[in-house]
Amino acid sequence: MKLLLSACLSAFILCFSFDSYSQVVEADTTLRLIEKIDGTKYIAKILSDDARELLIETESIGRIYILKSDVKRITMIEDKTKIINGEFREDSPFSTRYAFTNNALPIKKNEHYAMVNLFGPEVHFAVSDQLNIGVMTTWIGSPLVAVGKYTIPTANEKLNFSIASMIGTSGYLNQFRGFGGLHWATMTFGDRKNNLSISGGFGYFNAGNRNETWDEGGFSVSYGARNQDVVGNYTTTNGQWSTYTDYQYDPVTDVFTAVTFDYYDYDTPYVPREKVRNTFKAPILSLAGIRQLTNKTSLFFDSMIAFGVSDFTTTNRSGGREYIYDEVGNVIEVTSSPKIISVKKSSPVALYFMPGMRFQKNDQRAFQIAIAGITVWNDGEVSAFPLPLISWFFKF
Repeated sequence: MKLLLSACLSAFILCFSFDSYSQVVEADTTLRLIEKIDGTKYIAKILSDDARELLIETESIGRIYILKSDVKRITMIEDKTKIINGEFREDSPFSTRYAFTNNALPIKKNEHYAMVNLFGPEVHFAVSDQLNIGVMTTWIGSPLVAVGKYTIPTANEKLNFSIASMIGTSGYLNQFRGFGGLHWATMTFGDRKNNLSISGGFGYFNAGNRNETWDEGGFSVSYGARNQDVVGNYTTTNGQWSTYTDYQYDPVTDVFTAVTFDYYDYDTPYVPREKVRNTFKAPILSLAGIRQLTNKTSLFFDSMIAFGVSDFTTTNRSGGREYIYDEVGNVIEVTSSPKIISVKKSSPVALYFMPGMRFQKNDQRAFQIAIAGITVWNDGEVSAFPLPLISWFFKF
């Protein structure tokens, strides 16, 4: 009786254990991406997991054992449509970028990335699933540009909108006088692997260069006109005119005689001509897209066209000069008034088109190369030049 009872109990325990094991194996049917330290990847189900090794089942090579010490990461595959030709195409924060512009797809929270190229580095932080901010600069740390993007998703996963801004300063170059900005909105059709983006915005730029000033100088005299004064040369002290050299022509000797006057009082400065380059402004349109060819390569293009407005304001003196002399005939003051005499406008159009290819070994690293052609039309003149761009992406 005891023997029979013991046999029944053993059979019950065996059946329960087998049933429990079957339930574990059957319940764990989720596909996973298993990556080894050497970079080998498997799309498989995990059949068993102990302290030493994993037993996995793949569709291509069947069941295999993998030492757990060789496993770099295990990622659950939630979207099986990303498995194409036996390869799982992972998302990465780099998928929000083309060459220069970006799309409306969000960077997932905490998936920050950096990009470096021949001109300088940039870093972008995902504050949330909809907001990311970043900074861009050159290898000398100037100029500096702050950038931010806010994504607006829709009920359709393949239609997204975003608004973004870039605000920059020349930094220590040109003593922080230069500034610029670009503000735009983007509409993106597609997913992270294959998409097309249309953007529109407004940009402005001012180099902050010092105003160009000059005086006409030289001689304005008719030979044979006795005692004809000519235009003088000026020198300045602290931005004001301090001396004046006058020239008189003697038609007998055919010689100009120079006479220099010192200004004993120059509280009222002489106003020279001045030429000011105003802020460059331009509405901007962009069309860009990317197409994934394999798990590791993508073909993309980027483009931008700007319809600029640039102008110069020229200031002249009105009413000429007024000289005030002392009792011995020395000039003690020169006065003049400014007057805007002309505003010269130009409307340059600039277009750049940049096709390229991206190589992404995994979701942590990527490398891309692009060849850009830039063409500028300005006042009937056309100029064009190439601008190759090589970039490296790093997720952190």
